[in-house]
Amino acid sequence: MNDTQEKSPLATLRHDLRTPINHILGYSELLGEDLADQGIKDLADLEKIQSAARQLLGLIDSRLNESSAPTLPDVPKPGPISSAPTPTAPSETPSPAETISALTGRILVVDDHPENRTVLARRLERQGHETAEAENGQEALDLLAASAFDLVLLDILMPGMDGTAVLAHIKANPRLRHIPVIMISALDETESVVRCIEMGAEDFLPKPFNPILLRARIGASLEKKSFRDQEQNYLHRIEKTQKRLEDELNEAARYITSILPPPMEEPFRIAWAYAPCTELGGDSFGYHWIDDTHFAIYLLDVCGHGVGAALLSVAAINVLRSSSLQQIDFRDPGQVLTGLNATFQMEQHNNMYFTIWYGVFETTTRTLRHSSGGHPPALLLTNSPDGTPTLNQLRCPGTLIGVMPDITYHSESLPVPADARLFVYCDGAYEIKGPAGQMIDFDIDFLGFLEKNGRSPSLPDDVLAWIRSLHDGPVLDDDYSFVTLDFPANR
Repeated sequence: MNDTQEKSPLATLRHDLRTPINHILGYSELLGEDLADQGIKDLADLEKIQSAARQLLGLIDSRLNESSAPTLPDVPKPGPISSAPTPTAPSETPSPAETISALTGRILVVDDHPENRTVLARRLERQGHETAEAENGQEALDLLAASAFDLVLLDILMPGMDGTAVLAHIKANPRLRHIPVIMISALDETESVVRCIEMGAEDFLPKPFNPILLRARIGASLEKKSFRDQEQNYLHRIEKTQKRLEDELNEAARYITSILPPPMEEPFRIAWAYAPCTELGGDSFGYHWIDDTHFAIYLLDVCGHGVGAALLSVAAINVLRSSSLQQIDFRDPGQVLTGLNATFQMEQHNNMYFTIWYGVFETTTRTLRHSSGGHPPALLLTNSPDGTPTLNQLRCPGTLIGVMPDITYHSESLPVPADARLFVYCDGAYEIKGPAGQMIDFDIDFLGFLEKNGRSPSLPDDVLAWIRSLHDGPVLDDDYSFVTLDFPANR
């Protein structure tokens, strides 16, 4: 017995006296069940033995307790032993059909008395369970470590490592703590019951146990274990599904990034930064030569985020890259947006729409033509005669792409001076909440930052670092895309 679980002399005496009587009672009940299976119904002698054993147990409990005198009780005169049923035992042996549990499992029986283990194991096997036995606490822990069990029936009072210590080891082990444990002991003290339940025991049964009650407690524990196993199985399946979806989203994100054009150095120096707020963003951009003298640059922003936005973004970008709109002159930005609006009506694309800024630079005339569909204005950075940087907003009124059919978009144009720099971006670059929760000001904060830092060679990354420093949290509220294009002096 554990030093922390020492019992009074009377408790120990009760335990020692009850153990052999429990053996007699258990074996007689098993014998009765075996005879009943063979069709033998006259079990009067066995019932007398069981009744006498229960009477002896009752005397032990009533006379050997702390409130009784410490002297041995008088033994009553011999008399007829009644075979009438007691409250703790049924009057009839359960039928074979009644002994089979609805839910069976693999049960570990832990008890230092081999007779106790044999009686309990045989009864459990009659109920359809598979059993294993351990005669001490360490052997029980070794068996639990070596194979899987659905339930542990654990005796409290054992030499060496007692049941309380074994229970503590089980509940401290993440791999074992979910296994239900039912404590079984001849000790009838409330303190032991409370301590085991507080430590995580599923239930408690006193010896001698009522077969029907034992079957009910085991069934309830196995049912809870089954529900938990199902829950863990569902959780595992959900985790596998989530992992697969994450892998697919990551693969899709890598694809979207892969179709973005590489930075350029000649004849234009083009740099960009891209940071979606989720695995899949709705922003995309591109630039390419239409012919020998016309160079197109464009950036679009699909409403929302996720898979739907990403698919629409990729579809629209591929149309622009392949110039696949029929009867459209891709050197005319207005025609391009008109064709996109007709092709990507929101009713045909899951009620999703997008904004876009599209520009075409003609190298022979140094003219930039542009059009916009609900998109923030591009910015052209130039220097005034005195060297002061100036930002020109390239606005061209136009509604969102896909919202209304039969819309005609128009183009505007302007000359591009030598060494000018173009900024094309999405609204995620400036619709940022500051430290106090207010939105930063477009004219004062955003344009002011670009006027001050607009010539930085790493400007797209500089803007991203700046808005992240203002934003509360590591993840932005919207996708971020920013492209810079430097026009050479000799073009």
